[in-house]
Amino acid sequence: MRSVIIILLICLSSCLGLVRCVDPRPATINSSLNVLIVDGTLTDKAETQVIRLNRSQADPLSGRLGYLPVTKANVQLVVDSGNVVIAQETTDGRYQLPADFQGQAGHTYQLKFTLSDGTHYESTPELLQPVAPIGQVRAQFNPTSLSGTERLNNIYTAAHDFYVDFTDPANQTNYYRWEWTDWERQEWCRSCQRGLYQILDAQGALLEDCVNNTLNSSFPNYDYNCRTACWEIIYSNNLILFSDQYSNGNPVKGLLVGRIPLYSKEHCLVDIRQSSLTKSAYEYLKRLSDQTQTTGGVDGGQPALLVGNIHNVAQYNEAVVGYFTVSSVSSFRYWLTRSDASGFTPGLFQALNGHDPTREPAIGNRPPLAVCVSSDTRTPYKPEGWRD
Repeated sequence: MRSVIIILLICLSSCLGLVRCVDPRPATINSSLNVLIVDGTLTDKAETQVIRLNRSQADPLSGRLGYLPVTKANVQLVVDSGNVVIAQETTDGRYQLPADFQGQAGHTYQLKFTLSDGTHYESTPELLQPVAPIGQVRAQFNPTSLSGTERLNNIYTAAHDFYVDFTDPANQTNYYRWEWTDWERQEWCRSCQRGLYQILDAQGALLEDCVNNTLNSSFPNYDYNCRTACWEIIYSNNLILFSDQYSNGNPVKGLLVGRIPLYSKEHCLVDIRQSSLTKSAYEYLKRLSDQTQTTGGVDGGQPALLVGNIHNVAQYNEAVVGYFTVSSVSSFRYWLTRSDASGFTPGLFQALNGHDPTREPAIGNRPPLAVCVSSDTRTPYKPEGWRD
């Protein structure tokens, strides 16, 4: 998953605002801003636990910011100042803890890692605190839900607003964070730029990729339907935080925790996650959230570089951006039928890509159907809780 935290951190670090973010770049480029960015949350759920290490990089000509994965690092998680768990690099900059490992409430965790040049970094020890369980979840259609920064292509405003009820524990201070994941059926699995999708290469070997037409600059772009069932995975892109300062020990009713965009009127599956935070993690994320709301985008003021709980052991004043958090999680999967939705919907492909799909003309046994490639944003495996 491409974390909302890393997206916001990169944009704030560049002082360019949210709308200027770009995808990871494959090659080294010069930069006037070169900072290490750490993104990782350990939870107590049986799920993949990942730490991501990246370094901000800006194109000196366009000024547009991207990031480069930090590879070949030695990444460890220290449990209760004793046991050490090793994270393996699965793809560039992505370090995954063992599949059977998950956090436990009441235990302390510290992230330590060493880069390939020998530079050593450590986080502060973080105590994993329990979280109140979600009581009820309610969804309500809202035709004007999405603000300007939340709208895809800046035009689609309709969404389902999600509200939760829970009871805050008494006699203790609690800090919360909410995120959502939305699974939508995807009918289009591959787009080829100036090329054709080929299942086999010229030698008959399995290819499953686009073959570009480099000789014809006007060759069209084609989109290909999925060969099997496929689901698009869409993530929340806002920080939703809450402190029980004024509600300690009381029921919390109807708290707005997410807005699921109405790109299609097809049913979908939404996972709402309610997570615990330490006080320091909450304060860090609150500052990050406040900056994204007050900088005003590209023309806003320049925010301060947000340094988290990770430091260079030998050079403590090095600015390291990001925060290693530990959270207990209560989750609720909600089957959203969208039966109450009204008005125009662009369609999932159109909303995500900004244009209608273009089919390759049917000639003989073409066009082929494309494979649904498993990734952070797509899966061929039916999500748990999906209703056919």
